Amino acid sequence: MQALQVVAFDKTPKFCEVKIPVLASHQVLLRIKACGLNFADLLMIKGSYQDTPEPPFTLGLELAGEIIDIGVDVTTFQKGQHVAVYSGQGGLAEFGVFDAERCIAIPEGLEVTTAAGFQIAYGTSHLALDHRAQLKKGETLVVLGAAGGVGLTAVEIGKRLGARVVAVARGDEKLAIASRAGADHLIDSDRDDLRGKIKSLGGADVVYDPVGGHQFSDLFRATNPDGRILIIGFASGDVPAIKANHMMVKNISLLGVNWGAYIRFNPNALRNSLITLMDWAAKGDLRPHVSNVLPFAQTLEGIELLATRKAIGKLVIEMQ
Repeated sequence: MQALQVVAFDKTPKFCEVKIPVLASHQVLLRIKACGLNFADLLMIKGSYQDTPEPPFTLGLELAGEIIDIGVDVTTFQKGQHVAVYSGQGGLAEFGVFDAERCIAIPEGLEVTTAAGFQIAYGTSHLALDHRAQLKKGETLVVLGAAGGVGLTAVEIGKRLGARVVAVARGDEKLAIASRAGADHLIDSDRDDLRGKIKSLGGADVVYDPVGGHQFSDLFRATNPDGRILIIGFASGDVPAIKANHMMVKNISLLGVNWGAYIRFNPNALRNSLITLMDWAAKGDLRPHVSNVLPFAQTLEGIELLATRKAIGKLVIEMQ
C-alpha cells in the first residue's frame, strides 16, 4: 500500500510503498477513506511533538474508513461498518490496522470525510470547555484564533453550551467565518486593542487559547476573578511566561489541555465526548467547516497550506 511517511526529522515526508500491517486479535483493518490534517502533523515532521515515534512512521493522527476485517476478539464492530479513529499516526495511508477501542461508529447523517477531520478539533474544544473549564450558561467565553481548525469548534461548542462568545481572529474574512459559526462579538487581533475590547465587554470568564504569545498576556489581564484560561497550544510559536503570584492575586485558574493524553489516563471521557459530538453533528447542531478536501496525491500541498497558515477551518485528505 501507499503511505506518506516521515523518513527523517525535518525533511519533506515521502510517499512510500509499505506492507499492510498484520491484524491483531483486538484490532480492525480499515480501508482508509479520509484523514484530517492537524498542526501536530507539522510538529511530528520536525520531531518536536510530544508523542512523535522514531522514523520511519506514517503521518495522520485522525481518520475515517470502512472496516474490511476484524480481529477474533473484537465484538463491538463488524465488516462494512464505517468508523472514525484517533490513531496518533498511520492515517495517511490506503489501509491501516487500529485498536478497536479507539474506533467510534460514524452515525447516519455524518459524512465520512467530515468525520475524519472531526475528532481532534471538536474533541479538544468539548473536553476543554465542558470537562476542564466547566463552562456555564451565560458566561463570557473568549476564543483566540477563532477561525482556525480548533478555534471555530470552540466558537460552535461555546454557543451550544450557552455562553456569550467573543471571537478573536485576524482580518475581516476570518472574523466573518467566526460570526457564521455563532460568535456574538468579533475582535480583530491586528487592529483592535484586545485587552481594552474584552474589558469593555465585561471581561472574560473563560479564555480558550491555542495561540499563546502576547495575546495570552493581554487576555490574562482581561480575565475576571475566578476566571479560567485554557492553554490549548502555541500557534504563535511563543510560549508565554506565567506569573504564579498574579494567578493568586486574581484567583485565576490556568488549565492545560492535552486532548490525546486522555487516551492513556481517562479514555472513557474522550470516548463519551466524541459520541456526544458526533450525535450533535449528525443532528445538525454542529456545522463542521472543512475548508479544503484534497486527494492523497496532493497531501504535501495540504501540509504546506497548514504551515503557511492559509487554511481556514479544517483540511482533509481523501484517500480513495
